[in-house]
Amino acid sequence: MPRALHANHRLLAAFSLAHAGAVIGYLPFLSLLLPLKIDRLAGEARIGWLTVAVVMGAATASGANILFGWLSDRSVARGGGRRGWIAGGLVALLLSYAAIALSARPAVLIAAVLAFQCAVNAVLAPMMAIMADEIPDEQRGLAGGLLAIGPPAAGAVSAFLVADAGRSEAAQLALIAGLTIAAVLPLLLVRRPPVSAAPPQPTAAPAHRLWVASIARLLVQLAGGALSLYLLYYFQSIVGSVPRPTLAARVGTLLTISYILPLPVAVLAGRLSDQAARRTPFLVGAAVAATFGLLAMAVVAHPVAGAIGFVTYSVAAAVFLALHQAFAVRLLPDPRHRGRDLGLINLSNTVPSLLGPLLTWALATPGNFTTLLLVLAALTLAGGALILPLRSGRG
Repeated sequence: MPRALHANHRLLAAFSLAHAGAVIGYLPFLSLLLPLKIDRLAGEARIGWLTVAVVMGAATASGANILFGWLSDRSVARGGGRRGWIAGGLVALLLSYAAIALSARPAVLIAAVLAFQCAVNAVLAPMMAIMADEIPDEQRGLAGGLLAIGPPAAGAVSAFLVADAGRSEAAQLALIAGLTIAAVLPLLLVRRPPVSAAPPQPTAAPAHRLWVASIARLLVQLAGGALSLYLLYYFQSIVGSVPRPTLAARVGTLLTISYILPLPVAVLAGRLSDQAARRTPFLVGAAVAATFGLLAMAVVAHPVAGAIGFVTYSVAAAVFLALHQAFAVRLLPDPRHRGRDLGLINLSNTVPSLLGPLLTWALATPGNFTTLLLVLAALTLAGGALILPLRSGRG
C-alpha cells in the first residue's frame, strides 16, 4: 500500500507540473508575445489583427481539444495510451513556435497561431483525460487544486521575459518551449494503471448532465472573460483623478495577487473536498463567494472595495474551476470517451473569452460598469445553482 501511495503522489506531482508547463506554453505567448508581434507587423491595424487572432484562435482551440481528446480515446480503445499524443503535440508545438518566429506578415502569423492552438490542445486534451484515467477519485480534488499552479507560473515567466528587453523573439520562444518540454516530460515517463470506473448508468441522462456541468462552468468564467480585459477601465470609472500610469501599475499589482493567492486556497479546498468525499458544497460555496465579490465591485464605488471584490471573485472562481474539473469526471457518461467529453467541457473555457467582451460592450460604459457587474454576479450565482441537481456519488 505505501508503494502504491508513493506512485500516486509521483503521478500527482508529474500531472500538476505538466499542466503548469502547458500553461507556460500558451499564456505568455498569447498575453504578451503575440500582441507585441502583431504590433510590429500590423502597426495601426494591430487591434483588428489581434481580434482576428483571438477569435479564430479560440474557435480552433475549442475544436482541436475535442478532436485530440477523441483521438486519444481511440488510442486507448486500441490498447495504447494517451501519452503518444502528448509527445506528438510537443513536437508540433516546437514547429509552431518556429513558424511564429519566421512569420513576417500578419496573415502568415495568424496561420501560425492556428497551428499553435492545435498543437497546444494536442498536449492538453489527452493530459486532462489522464486525470480521469489514472488519478483515483479520492485524490482528484487535490489534483484539481494543483491546476492553479499554472497561471502564477506562467505569470512569472512573462515577467522574466519582460525584464530583459534585449532578448530576441526567437530566444523568448525558445525559452518558453524549453520550459514547457521540461515540465511535461515527467508525465510521459510516470504512469499508473487505469483506476476502476463505474459502468455508464443508462437511466442518468448523461448527455444532459454533461452539458449542464459545462454551462455552470461557463457562467462562472464569464466574469473573468470580461474583467481580465477591462479591469483597468473599471477602476478608471471609480478612482477619479489618479494618473493613468499610477493606476495601471496598481492594477498590474492587483492582477499579480489574483494569480498567486488562488493557488494555496484551491489546493486546500481540493484536499478538503477529497477528505469530505463531497465536492458540491465547496463548488456552490465558491460560486456564492464569487458572486459577493462581483456585487462588492458593483455596489461600492470605492477602489479598495473594488480591489477586495475582484480578488474575492478571482480566488473563489479559481476554487470553483479547480474542483469542477474533479467533479466533472464523475459525470462523464462513458469511460471510453473521456477525452472527447472533457473536450466538450473545455468549450466552457474558451467561449467566455468571446462572450465576456460582448457583454462588456453591450452593458458597460467608460464611466459605469454597474449593470455589467450585476449581470455577471447573477450569472455566476446561476452557475453555482446549476451544480445542485448534478450531485452524484462523491459529488
